[in-house]
Amino acid sequence: MKKIKLDILGKVGFGIVLVAALLSLFGYWLAPDASTHANTMHLNIANQSPGFSVTVLRIPNQKPKTSALQQLFFGKTPHYQEIPISHYTLKNDGLTYAPFVAAGYEIGFEQTVSLERFHSLSAAQIEKNHIVKRRFLLGTDKFGRDLLSRLILGTRVSFSVGFIAVFISLLIGIPLGLYAGFYGGRLDALIMWFVQVMWSVPTLLLVIAFTLALGKGFWQVFVAVGLTMWVEVARMVRGQVMSLRKKEFVEAATALAYPDNRIIWRHILPNVLAPVIVISAANFSSAILIESGLSFLGIGAQPPMPSWGGMIKDHYPYLITGKAYLAVFPGLSILLLVLAFMLIGNSLRDALDVRLKSR
Repeated sequence: MKKIKLDILGKVGFGIVLVAALLSLFGYWLAPDASTHANTMHLNIANQSPGFSVTVLRIPNQKPKTSALQQLFFGKTPHYQEIPISHYTLKNDGLTYAPFVAAGYEIGFEQTVSLERFHSLSAAQIEKNHIVKRRFLLGTDKFGRDLLSRLILGTRVSFSVGFIAVFISLLIGIPLGLYAGFYGGRLDALIMWFVQVMWSVPTLLLVIAFTLALGKGFWQVFVAVGLTMWVEVARMVRGQVMSLRKKEFVEAATALAYPDNRIIWRHILPNVLAPVIVISAANFSSAILIESGLSFLGIGAQPPMPSWGGMIKDHYPYLITGKAYLAVFPGLSILLLVLAFMLIGNSLRDALDVRLKSR
């Protein structure tokens, strides 16, 4: 642990992961657009540059009841109809406004809203509470959605896939590796034959096959990625167990007639956790990349759920235009998170490697 604290790159990686974890957990509380999946569309402000600001008219709707817990996990249903406008005029019979149009286009037709829609508020109260200035720090996408909010909520998808996929891989890989390495013989040959078969199939093709079999969707990606990542865990655990089963503490436990399961799970497993933690960090990065690739191909998280890979898919044609940032921002998000987990993995490897500690 001392080496991890002194490793600057490890601390940088941990800081990035911590920020991403907070964003994934409290995304709906932090995102400017707190609607479900940050899917509030305004086509008349599509593809606006970072820092773009516009006046927004909020027309009240029936206010839904959304608890804080529901908002944390699912966002909230907006109780306003938001309309970007160019200008407005308040009169006794209503509020007249012109919808926003981009520069170079004709001014839109003016429309009038009855003041009764604002629950008989005064003109000053309407201007204060229902006509606001919205700034889009990272601009808007091709559907006029807030790009920053979509990026924040996309963190949740990548984190969720990483955690659950790694959990599934450990759930399958650790037991298979433990029993194959401890017993050897035919059981080891059978398990390793199955491992070699799975290992010979390209990971992305295997994930695509599982996804097509299970169907497209968010939860299917979790299972598909997890079922393809256990092979490395099983191979690594098997090798560690084979080097440990002849150690004195294992022979002593055997001489005391301890059951095999107790020896495996209470004596051998704690000694192989260090490399398991290191490989889990690497697998987390792989899971994020695989999920992004699947979403880019259209068989990962389905719209309107925000996914970094899906955002790149929607906007990669803009790379050759002046709107390249629409694809660059989610790409940089993937890069930073994957790099952070690799830095953490390297720090853990250096800290837990016995050979490095002995120098």
